[in-house]
Amino acid sequence: MASAHARISQQALAVLDVALRVPCIFIIDAIFNSYYDPGSGWAGATGKVLLRFLGILVSSVVLVLSQRALFRFYMLFLAVLLGVVATLINYYATLHIDFYSAYYKAALGFRLLPRNGPTLWLGMAAVQLVFGIGYVALLNVQSVFAALVVLDIMIPIWGLIIELPMDVRQLVAIVSGLVLAVNTAVYLILKLKWFYYSCRYVFLLVRHMYRIYGVQLLVEDTWKRIRFPDVLRVFWLTRMTAQAIILVYVVKVVRNESGEQTYLTWDVFWDLISNLIISGCDSTLTVLGMSAVISSIAHYLGLSILAFIGSTEEEDKRLGFVAPVLFFILALQTGLSGLDPEERLVRLSRNMCLLLTAILHFIHGMTDPVLMSLSASHVSSVRRHLPVLLVSICLFVLPIVLSYALWHHYALNTWLFAVTAFCVELCLKVIVSLTVYTLFMVDGYYNVLWEKLDDYVYYVRSTGNVIEFIFGVIMFGNGAYTMMFESGSKIRACMMCLHAYFNIYLQAKNGWKTFINRRTAVKKINSLPEVKGDQLRDIEDVCAICYQEFATSARLTPCHHYFHALCLRKWLYIQDTCPMCHQKVYIEEEARDSAPFSNNNGYVAPNENVGELAEAAGAEAAAAANEPELENELLEDNDSIEYDEDEWGTQNGGTPVEEDYINDDTDSSGE
Repeated sequence: MASAHARISQQALAVLDVALRVPCIFIIDAIFNSYYDPGSGWAGATGKVLLRFLGILVSSVVLVLSQRALFRFYMLFLAVLLGVVATLINYYATLHIDFYSAYYKAALGFRLLPRNGPTLWLGMAAVQLVFGIGYVALLNVQSVFAALVVLDIMIPIWGLIIELPMDVRQLVAIVSGLVLAVNTAVYLILKLKWFYYSCRYVFLLVRHMYRIYGVQLLVEDTWKRIRFPDVLRVFWLTRMTAQAIILVYVVKVVRNESGEQTYLTWDVFWDLISNLIISGCDSTLTVLGMSAVISSIAHYLGLSILAFIGSTEEEDKRLGFVAPVLFFILALQTGLSGLDPEERLVRLSRNMCLLLTAILHFIHGMTDPVLMSLSASHVSSVRRHLPVLLVSICLFVLPIVLSYALWHHYALNTWLFAVTAFCVELCLKVIVSLTVYTLFMVDGYYNVLWEKLDDYVYYVRSTGNVIEFIFGVIMFGNGAYTMMFESGSKIRACMMCLHAYFNIYLQAKNGWKTFINRRTAVKKINSLPEVKGDQLRDIEDVCAICYQEFATSARLTPCHHYFHALCLRKWLYIQDTCPMCHQKVYIEEEARDSAPFSNNNGYVAPNENVGELAEAAGAEAAAAANEPELENELLEDNDSIEYDEDEWGTQNGGTPVEEDYINDDTDSSGE
């Protein structure tokens, strides 16, 4: 029970912490979006610049304060605010309210309650009393001084009640306000020491973290500590809610004045949504807020898909990070916040189409390992296969539907070409995954060693990777054309360089490396002696890699261990050593037909060459002598083998999804 209360209190503090940081974002956003008039003279311009700079600096400092310092700052701010409001109420009441006149008018029937005199001054006295108690409580004033402060706030109201002259009442109100201001100033001056030591502590902490961990970890720690994504999310949603309320109210007033009964038709609703979307990305901070909202949506979408397909990979939970980063870079690349409203809405819709294709590609990266795992492990449960297959079918159908809809409404341009290319590439990826899945399922269904399976998987995946590489080159050309003839920018140039490096150069390098490793492994396997027939039956052992019997043939390594040719070839893709004894698997020039035969347990088959038999026995004895030292390492290496087709000869296509889409966001010259 205590832990539940502690958890609830921590959550409440976290919510309050986020809520108290949001006004800082509003202030910074208002300063950046405010109109700056440089024609007011150098003195006025300098003052405005300094005022804007001071507002941004103070808001930024408050934004990054620790939770304890943030709460204390708001307590001081609220206390000062209460003091100012109490002083203004006293001054206004002194100049503009006549309690007995209000009472007489109420008695004559000209006013309604509670505007009569006694009710009014009693209400004001209660309000001022609350303000005074709140002021002394927030500043933690001592008991005697607290009573004096409350008395100072209440004196102007008493002057009104006892009908002091007007000039005396004004003097009392001014003196009361000055006393309250002096008390507040003295208290704040006394707190300067605390402020100095707090700033010094923060500075030393930041310097220490910078020296030990660097700038990146310092920024990440601050990002998490102040819950910046949550702050941006609350800022954007609050801003959109306030604007929606204002727009609905304005539309209602206008429609009522025009005499129309229904004020929220479909056209009006669409205009409201369009205006909200346009205003939701009119500055850099609002774009960041929209990115934070997209992050939440993508995060829970990714978790839902992972739960649906039954995946537990931590790397697949990065959709909530990839999607907002892509959206923000696309917004910066196209200058989204600086466009005109109509053009901004069109640009935002195009960015969303590119973002949707990127998310679909990422989801395919989540489903592909699950498909391969289910097919390679020969899981027979239909309930395990059906969700993954359903998601794969959706990944194949959705790009087709999206492409059809876009081609139906838009003419061909660079942006439409990029989106269509990504959709076609996704469809080809799904076809490749389903083809490999089918091959593994067929292999599991017949339950017979299919030695050509690895070759077929390699051919299918290599074909898909080659097509993906070609699409990358085409998209690079499309982005280069866009940058030179439509909308070039420094950010687009940087993204094109990243795209060329990750999606073209590295992909080609990894593919060529895979091809060379595969060809080398095939040459080594072909150079090893092949054991068949009676010699194979004399081994009476199993392959040390797959633990299956030798049905037709086996390959003999120079260290006299037997393996399936297919298993050993997959092993040689990873490392060029024997899985049993870790000796080098080299290629000998001389023939090995007369080599002695021994199984993996040390059994030696009969052979006419007695000298070679003795030499083989000596080698086995030496290996047995070293066995206690190598036993743990060998067992660990044999047990830790993972047979991943991507490592055994298929090209690694796991480059980041981000660069594949950042470059290809293109502008169109016409619809």
